[in-house]
Amino acid sequence: MGMDALQIFTQSPRMWRHPAPDPEAARRFREHRARARLGAVTCHATYLINLASTDRTVRGRSQRALAATVEAATGLGLDSVIVHVGSHRGGGISRALKRIVSAIDTVLGDAGDCRPWLLFENTAGVGDTMGSTPAELEQVLDALGRPARVGICLDTCHLWAAGVDIADAGRVDELVAEVDDRIGLDRLRCLHANDSATPLGSRRDRHENVGRGEIGSGMAVLLGHPRLQGLPAIMETPGSGHGPDDREVAALRRLHRNGMRRWARRRAHA
Repeated sequence: MGMDALQIFTQSPRMWRHPAPDPEAARRFREHRARARLGAVTCHATYLINLASTDRTVRGRSQRALAATVEAATGLGLDSVIVHVGSHRGGGISRALKRIVSAIDTVLGDAGDCRPWLLFENTAGVGDTMGSTPAELEQVLDALGRPARVGICLDTCHLWAAGVDIADAGRVDELVAEVDDRIGLDRLRCLHANDSATPLGSRRDRHENVGRGEIGSGMAVLLGHPRLQGLPAIMETPGSGHGPDDREVAALRRLHRNGMRRWARRRAHA
């Protein structure tokens, strides 16, 4: 497929049950990864996780699911685990932050120092979901005390849905500066490169193949930003029906090259 970064699931993304880690499968995975020369491999935790939930049962399941994912990712030698912050469901952000901190402190304490990065992903901003802006992600990191190996993943579709025009160079410059100021670019460890099937500011999370949605060729602007180079860019797009394929990878690489050229011209005329 021509890729050099990969995202996997260590369980079904829509189930609570996590299979027990298989040391032999993990060993084979690490060998194949080295052979394939993949520069970065991350995993996404189950979508059911909501550490901010007011429901104690949901919160307990969420904590156990995240802990199991971090354990599996550690055994597989993955670089990071990506998770959504969650939804306070009307319970208020300040109380939700306390619940999140309690759960994450337990997960990190049990995982030890050799664990992968834990990355909070920005959201599209629907309903009571948390983490749709750099300011909200900053709140979570500050509440946790900014521990080592905890950072963020930015999703292009979610940024667009939350009202950030990532096809505008000036706005992207502002976004990058804000992320650096509030969070630190050293804690930005991954991009989700998805086009959007819905308009700017729709607050709806609907992914489309790169270059074929509402963002279109404008995705090149964020992908090519000089301060975002070297990050793994993961597609979560439909492809031809079974996820990203070699054509999608090639399309993303074209957008990236076009974006780098745009920024080079912009600097030359500054």
